[in-house]
Amino acid sequence: MGIYGILLSSFNPLQEVSSKTLFVLRLGLIQVPFTNHMLIVTLTALLLMLLIPLSIRRDVRIPRGFHSLIETICVFLREDVARPFLKDYTDRYIGVLWSLFFFILGLNLMGLVPLDKFVWLATHIEHNNIVGAPTSNIWITGALAAFAFMLFHLAGIRKKGLGRYLATLSPKVPWPLMPFMFIMELLSSFVRLFSLAIRLFANILAGHILLGVLLGFIVMFKTFMVAGASIVATTLMSLLEIFVAFLQAYIFTFLTTIFIGFAISDDH
Repeated sequence: MGIYGILLSSFNPLQEVSSKTLFVLRLGLIQVPFTNHMLIVTLTALLLMLLIPLSIRRDVRIPRGFHSLIETICVFLREDVARPFLKDYTDRYIGVLWSLFFFILGLNLMGLVPLDKFVWLATHIEHNNIVGAPTSNIWITGALAAFAFMLFHLAGIRKKGLGRYLATLSPKVPWPLMPFMFIMELLSSFVRLFSLAIRLFANILAGHILLGVLLGFIVMFKTFMVAGASIVATTLMSLLEIFVAFLQAYIFTFLTTIFIGFAISDDH
């Protein structure tokens, strides 16, 4: 009966996380589709550039409200996450780590915001295609991971120089094993790239699919009992998704910090 209900309702739990083309930008012979995920990435960047400077612009002894929250997160990331691994180089890289954390957090949270409902309230026009979770798109998480990948390699090259950085990429082993260990360590650095991308992508994708399935039960069964249970479960899962949004932003930033620490370390 559940399968027939799904078929009759034409319900697709992937609809909330799929990439949808809003319009096409034409640059000569090149056509670039502008998707809902690109829209949310742009909105997130603009909101962060607006809200964070406004929240900390006042020079006060005791910050309150949103200012206090931002300052607490920044101090925690600098003193408890970055400094144990980066030590004297903390201040050099903390700015980009802050930016990385808040940007990923903003993308995760914006994926939970029903933008189409706000647009409908303002214009009374349906725009279902603008909703979506950017970090459930492997291309976006891959771009973030590629940025982190270049960041920690460039940090090591900047400190040691290219030759010495490549020389310290693998541990000190007997010379017959050196080529093998060098290749293995080089491959492991690419594994870090894929692990960063897939971890963020999979966690956000799974959470949104689960939310979509819970809400889909209302369409499938169309009973007050199922609808009530579905709404309660969806509310609880939404709260969990907010926690996951913070957690995944923290994990991505934490792992990037560790990789930078490995790259700039004098030892392997």
